[in-house]
Amino acid sequence: MELRTWGAKAFAFIRKNLVLCLAAAAAIVTSCIVPPDSTYLTYFDWKTLTCLFCVLAVVCALKNIRFFYLLARKVVQWFRNARLAILALVTITFLGSMLIANDMALLTFLPLGYLVLTSTHTEQYMAVTFILQNIAANLGGMLTPFGNPQNLFLYSKFNIPTGEFMLILLPCFVVAIALITGCCLLFIRPVPLHLDDEPVHLPLGRTVFYLLLFALAIAIVFRGIPYWIGLIVIPVCLFFADRKALRMVDYPLLLTFFAFFIFAGNMGRIQGVNHLFAFLLEQNTLVFSVLSCQVISNVPSAILLSQFTTNYPDLLVGVNIGGTGTLIASLASLITFREYTKHNPGKAGKYLGKFSLFNFGFLAILLAFQLGWNAIF
Repeated sequence: MELRTWGAKAFAFIRKNLVLCLAAAAAIVTSCIVPPDSTYLTYFDWKTLTCLFCVLAVVCALKNIRFFYLLARKVVQWFRNARLAILALVTITFLGSMLIANDMALLTFLPLGYLVLTSTHTEQYMAVTFILQNIAANLGGMLTPFGNPQNLFLYSKFNIPTGEFMLILLPCFVVAIALITGCCLLFIRPVPLHLDDEPVHLPLGRTVFYLLLFALAIAIVFRGIPYWIGLIVIPVCLFFADRKALRMVDYPLLLTFFAFFIFAGNMGRIQGVNHLFAFLLEQNTLVFSVLSCQVISNVPSAILLSQFTTNYPDLLVGVNIGGTGTLIASLASLITFREYTKHNPGKAGKYLGKFSLFNFGFLAILLAFQLGWNAIF
């Protein structure tokens, strides 16, 4: 009986942390080919890991005082029909991913989407709303270095100037805005709705304090402050102000980065793999990085492929638009799927059908646009 319980717990852990388990397996397998040595210590990008931890920790603290919930709710209450309310939800998720990363934006705003739809009896739009919020989180986060985890890594890895970083992704970002807005207007009817007011009060002192910590985390991302300062200041402050926020940090995501750093570092030291990946990326970095995301997700693709190319503009675009497509192309998509099936058991098949239709449609349009853009410019 005890063995069966442990087995059920292990299965639940693997299902919840599928990407981490795959990353750990990949790290272990490649470590058998390239035995651990002192070179392993050079695999890790400590600045990326520190920045990711600091941003996630402060965002959890802000979430605990319901800062993002109140902000989103107020915006939604300005609108009076389902089309505009869902457009507002998707837009908030889009903008939120630019500031608090795509997975945190979804964890913050998907519950609000569920609340709005169920409280106004418009559940028929839940699947398309969750899917568009998911796409918005993946594509909205592309413009800023801290919007997506892969951005933070590549921004640090290639030491890309902030202005150049944003210009590289701006064309696809603008197209993404147009596509997401168009889908909201096309697939959602303007059904009248009403959302009851709910008094939510922010603790002023904590709000100001956490926003200052968030500003510190962002300053570290933009290289304004040495990362080790944030690694000391932010955990110490949160230890006294909100220990729960430190416990809520997405540590599996951080461990996933650790595992993929080992995997990518080892792959770079395998001669045959090195030549193969370098050859494929030389043919078309953009297309190959997009295809890689469909199989191993966008974060590990960024870490792995960065070992074999210096063409960071195409790699950067590829691992961002490549987050659309299959369910495993982005960790954010798995989060959305988990949230939807939690509220709608038995509807996973229909959801996956709609998810694939929307995501592959976005991917095809964005990839075609970027290929055309590269050909012209």
